[in-house]
Amino acid sequence: MVKRAVRALIMGLVLCAALAPHAFAQKQEPQSVVEDVLQRGVLRVGFSTFVPWAMQDKNGKFIGYEIDVATRLAKDMGVKLELVPTKWSGIIPALLTGKFDVIIASMGVKPDRNAKVNFTIPYEYMGMAIVANKSVGELHSLEDFNKPEMIISVRTGATSVDVARKFLPKATLRMFDEEPQAVQELLTGRAHAFLSSAPLPAQLAAKYPEKLYQPVKGTITKEIVGFAVRKGDVDTLNYFNNWIRMVDAEGWLAERQAYWFESVEWEKDLK
Repeated sequence: MVKRAVRALIMGLVLCAALAPHAFAQKQEPQSVVEDVLQRGVLRVGFSTFVPWAMQDKNGKFIGYEIDVATRLAKDMGVKLELVPTKWSGIIPALLTGKFDVIIASMGVKPDRNAKVNFTIPYEYMGMAIVANKSVGELHSLEDFNKPEMIISVRTGATSVDVARKFLPKATLRMFDEEPQAVQELLTGRAHAFLSSAPLPAQLAAKYPEKLYQPVKGTITKEIVGFAVRKGDVDTLNYFNNWIRMVDAEGWLAERQAYWFESVEWEKDLK
């Protein structure tokens, strides 16, 4: 009986050793998003419209700083680009459910966002600025707008909402899903001021000098902007980080930033 038990034990150990490689083979790490993109031949980029980061020209084609960045990235990867316009309020959930591979959408790095996604190194810096309707009179400080009767238009889910609540806690916020709606609210005078990423507020003041002005010059805040990717994908994060370093070192990022943020040459192509 003892000999039989020993033989059975030995046979069991031999069988386990034979099956072990197959068991380990089934536990392979999932491939990275970069590998998926290269196999698919298409890079899917989630974004939302923010002037001049991403917007539509006269023919309905998307143009802007983000579009240039996404286009160059896809070209350097040797794949086609698929742009996936997405409402800002749902852009992170859309990434997490796999509707696209990466968010390139002027997204500021914030702790609450970073808890859900991973961010690359910065490829741009941005700050919030304010532009006001001249109907409010000559106001020249944020505190002048920090009153319940002051209506501030902002975009739902954008950093401008947090900045408004921090610097203008007493003001009345009016939120809109799309940026043009928030701008229109300002132009019609239904909102007294509009808070958004620079350089848009300054460009609006220059475009409509009879209606708008900047009560506070420059930016109120400064924040870093990165690509957002799903957590747990170290290879993809490494690839995007090194790509940003490469195009930054060659001066390409600075060139595109100068075109989109320091000039208005592109306005002739808009609707």
